[in-house]
Amino acid sequence: MSVNVEQRTDPPGESEHVIEAWELKERIRRIDGVLRQRRSFFVDAYRRSTTYLLFEDDRLIAFASVRRDGYVLFLAVDPEYRGQGLGERLVAEVAQEHRSVSCHARTTNESALGFYEHVGFEVERRIDNYYEDGGDAYYLTLGRESLRERLSDFVRR
Repeated sequence: MSVNVEQRTDPPGESEHVIEAWELKERIRRIDGVLRQRRSFFVDAYRRSTTYLLFEDDRLIAFASVRRDGYVLFLAVDPEYRGQGLGERLVAEVAQEHRSVSCHARTTNESALGFYEHVGFEVERRIDNYYEDGGDAYYLTLGRESLRERLSDFVRR
């Protein structure tokens, strides 16, 4: 990971980096073939959440938008920067700030499911027809104590 990675935060009500986040999410969608979202939905959810952003030389390379209850709305890492611990770093930041961390992932998104399993999320249940296109989802929660300590190590690095 580059030594020039800087973390910034957009708290609820602020959206300084919403356009950059939307553009990164859309670039990932085109590359990975994931669900298309309405821009208005994304912008509204972003503005209501806390968003942790990672920049390299003023270029947004990863972000996580999280509700007050620790539910991860969006987690995105630029494909060029995957495998460098950025997703883990963001999840660790969320875990430090929230008592519980949860999210949904499409049952067919093997890449996302593999990542979430890697950092210690557990499948709580399957939800049929969760997405607008009728796709199914898993509801995932982050495992407890030892994992939180392990993820916190990412933040301290």
